[in-house]
Amino acid sequence: MLENINSPVDIKKLDIEQLQSLASEIREFLIENVQKTGGHLAPNLGTIELTIALHYVFDTPEDSLVFDVGHQAYTHKILTGRHSRMHTLRQKDGISGFTKISESEHDAFGAGHSSTSISSALGIAVANKIKGKDNKSIAIIGDGALTGGMSFEALNHAGDSDADILIILNDNDMSISKNVGAMSKYLTRLMSGKVYSTMKSKSLGFLEKMPLMHELAKRSEEHLKGMILPGTLFEELGINYFGPIDGHDISSLIKTLQNLKDQNHPRMLHVITKKGQGLETAEKDPQKFHGISPSSSGSSSLPSYSEVFGEWLIDKASNDKHLIAITPAMSAGSGMMKFVEKFPNQYFDVGIAEQHAITFAGGIATKGLKPIVAIYSTFLQRGYDQLIHDIALQNLNVVFAIDRAGLVGADGATHSGSFDLSFLRCIPNLVIMAPSDAQEMYKMLNTAFITEGPVCVRYPRSQSQQAEYQSSDVIEIGKAKIIKKGVKNAILSFGTTMQEALIAAEKINATLVDMRFIKPLDEKLIKELSLNHERLISIEDNVVSGGAGSAISECLQRNNIKTPLTILGLPDEFSEQGTQNELYALYGINSETIVNAAEK
Repeated sequence: MLENINSPVDIKKLDIEQLQSLASEIREFLIENVQKTGGHLAPNLGTIELTIALHYVFDTPEDSLVFDVGHQAYTHKILTGRHSRMHTLRQKDGISGFTKISESEHDAFGAGHSSTSISSALGIAVANKIKGKDNKSIAIIGDGALTGGMSFEALNHAGDSDADILIILNDNDMSISKNVGAMSKYLTRLMSGKVYSTMKSKSLGFLEKMPLMHELAKRSEEHLKGMILPGTLFEELGINYFGPIDGHDISSLIKTLQNLKDQNHPRMLHVITKKGQGLETAEKDPQKFHGISPSSSGSSSLPSYSEVFGEWLIDKASNDKHLIAITPAMSAGSGMMKFVEKFPNQYFDVGIAEQHAITFAGGIATKGLKPIVAIYSTFLQRGYDQLIHDIALQNLNVVFAIDRAGLVGADGATHSGSFDLSFLRCIPNLVIMAPSDAQEMYKMLNTAFITEGPVCVRYPRSQSQQAEYQSSDVIEIGKAKIIKKGVKNAILSFGTTMQEALIAAEKINATLVDMRFIKPLDEKLIKELSLNHERLISIEDNVVSGGAGSAISECLQRNNIKTPLTILGLPDEFSEQGTQNELYALYGINSETIVNAAEK
């Protein structure tokens, strides 16, 4: 059937039984395709029927479907003319693993980070009203994304508006429970239909003339709905709540959505789905199958930098009860699962709430404990004000273990850690380190733990090149390390660009320095190198604008040093998607670019 689905219009010609068959075919296709390309498998298996029902009832692109995070939108992509390109998913020059405005007119809003859908869908709904259009705006948000503070800010605003917005709460944190049966379906369809809505508004209008009875009726309705349905919170915010219903029952979904389509005020439909639906292994372990690597990628016996961090946490916590590990819903990705099992009382997962995670860590630090915030570079952006105002300004003892720094590969621009050196370097009181390998990372984490004030250790999404890396050593703050002495050119490497820098240094007999610190810089060494070399070349996996190379340039300028400096790094643009090696080659983060810079 998929061969005949070229746009959402095509599925509107099908009956319910055919839609069920289509869902089965899409499920088989996704299981086969995503195992080849890699990507978010379990979330997409759980939203197939829901996405079909949404496209059956609504008319994109006139109506707007706004997916939160966007990594559960593969079925949406298939139904909107991208089926033939799904084999390019997350690959260089292929289609994105998330929704992307530039990719399709059916992608109403780009995504990648969590908890953005209600805000953007509300903006679309308000714009529709201002322009006099009756198009529908639908936000699809998961129960996990609803832990993000931004979603509550949006709910608060939506409930106080008269915007035509429908919020789909995709709850996949539990299996289908008993209350999702015939009675629940009946109540939901009844409450979302015109008969109930008309009767409710007319009866309340009549009762408004009788104040005491009106108040009693309102209270009775709220208490009754609170007993039957778990939507009292949303009702109190001014958002009409419907559900929960089975998110895998296409017939029930379509009937309910058709009823809700006719309404034009803020409303929420609560659907229960199972993550990994239809693939037994994914149903049993949805976390493992949340995101999978391509089947051709192979495996490495070397640990990832995230795993190195996890081992360091365990080592340090074994000897120091002051260590407190904090993560905004990234325990597995940040290599913390073993730590969680061994030290549950020293671990806090605050949900998808980066701003809260940072200020929460600040509060802990004021009482003499040592919080370690494990956070991805791209998600640290979301807590920038808290980092400045609540941590750095007060010079609190918080360590930021910044994972996924630099180019991340297939997840593309939304997840790329391209900017952290630039946005961190300008903040007073921060110490910023970038290890060149796993052993250096261990030493830097040791150093960060005993250093007063906020410290950042940033590292990439990749395998360490060392099997042995544990160390009890610390390093001197602001002290770089000369790896190789040479002539004419001095290469100043930040972070794991060291491997390519070493290849280049051997080819051209250059001096090579592992800079270690972005802040404070080893200015004494930089001045010495500038006196003894004809050219300095810096390299980093961060945007050139305002990054580590810029810090060196500022140092040279302050000291009126004229030695030429070539700054290598990422260009002033959002990165492409592809493998990390493809992207390093594309942006010149390699030995060849260093050699060319020296020869110029």
